[in-house]
Amino acid sequence: MKTFTKGVHPAGCKDLSEREKIGAGPEPAHVWLALSQHIGAPAVPVVEPGQRVLRGQLVAKKAEGLSANIYSPIAGVVKEVAGHITISGKKKDHIRIENDFTDEEMLLPRLAEPDGAAVLARIEEAGIVGMGGAGFPTAAKLAVGGRADVLVVNGAECEPYITCDHRIMLEYADDLLRGIRFAMLACGAKRAVIGIEKNKRDAIELLSAKCGGDISVRPLRTRYPQGAEKQLVYGCTGRTIPEGKLPVDAGAVVVNVHTALSIFRAVELGEPCYRRVMTVSGKAAKKCGNFWVKNGTPLRDLAGFCGGDENCARIVCGGPMMGDAVFSLKICTAKTSSSLLFLDESECESKVASVCIGCGRCVQACPMGLSPTFIEEALFKKDYAEAKRYGALACIGCGCCSYVCPAKRFLAQSVKLAKKIIGERKI
Repeated sequence: MKTFTKGVHPAGCKDLSEREKIGAGPEPAHVWLALSQHIGAPAVPVVEPGQRVLRGQLVAKKAEGLSANIYSPIAGVVKEVAGHITISGKKKDHIRIENDFTDEEMLLPRLAEPDGAAVLARIEEAGIVGMGGAGFPTAAKLAVGGRADVLVVNGAECEPYITCDHRIMLEYADDLLRGIRFAMLACGAKRAVIGIEKNKRDAIELLSAKCGGDISVRPLRTRYPQGAEKQLVYGCTGRTIPEGKLPVDAGAVVVNVHTALSIFRAVELGEPCYRRVMTVSGKAAKKCGNFWVKNGTPLRDLAGFCGGDENCARIVCGGPMMGDAVFSLKICTAKTSSSLLFLDESECESKVASVCIGCGRCVQACPMGLSPTFIEEALFKKDYAEAKRYGALACIGCGCCSYVCPAKRFLAQSVKLAKKIIGERKI
């Protein structure tokens, strides 16, 4: 069994939600739809205040270049297009829609006999993006012009607490496999490999029994960050992605399990990407589980629905390794919102950073072979060219360095900041 070197083994904490079947989430009175729920340019509104819209109706059209369409997850009246707080702490343009609870819908026409071009066009039309958290528009990722012979499907779900992909593999196995075949059609891949960590034995057995021929299941060692693209491609195919290159340069395209399910729903059911399955977990939540949540749902509605303690030790959107601490429950969900965690004191660690002791554990843990402490030192000196030489741009943001640091230094945040500054200044 091939696997990447280094990485870490954090506690899984998945038992809180992994046995809970996917249920319906809260029905919000208002949704705030961010115009930027994806990598690339924000979508452009095509509705006006006072206009009534239906569930599944286009409300913002993709901009020129890299972008994605936005659809309403509810029937109701558009109230405004205004700035609203986001997880970054900045206000960005959102469309606020008031729910009239009629649930009237407007779906896309079903594709009767889809070929590769038709599937690719439907994926773009439906506004599907990478739902594992990256948010890269899926149509752009799959439009590789026949350069990829294998589709790698990310079912690793290596982040602690998160179990939404695991439940999708168990409850929507047939739909998932149909979505994988549509993705293969769109990118021209001749085969597909579903990579699943060995701690999800039931999903491995179920999908192995259902798929065959050009789709196979590859059990992977339980090691974080097994779901990162470079590590996943190596584990599933044995191929190494060159530094600074993309999976397609190794003849592979990677999609997440939830993304593949969304492709199926768009092609066969005509459902655009306006909702997703989210995990709600943590010891400070009374009702842990996995739920279909409408895009734009305020986190406060989700907290009320699941009995999440707003005054708990920490609230995290996403996983504990790569997610973001929530400072306001006014923030709303998006296409990339995989989970919401309510953590008590026993699940958190209060960090008081001290001087680096030169132990080298961050170097030993980094799956990309970087030296995070040197990058941090270059950042503090404002020598961003040196930070780049040490490989800051190759960082995948997994957080392994901070996790193992005995000095409790915020290494992952430092490397992320260095990477951001290098990109902004085009060093």
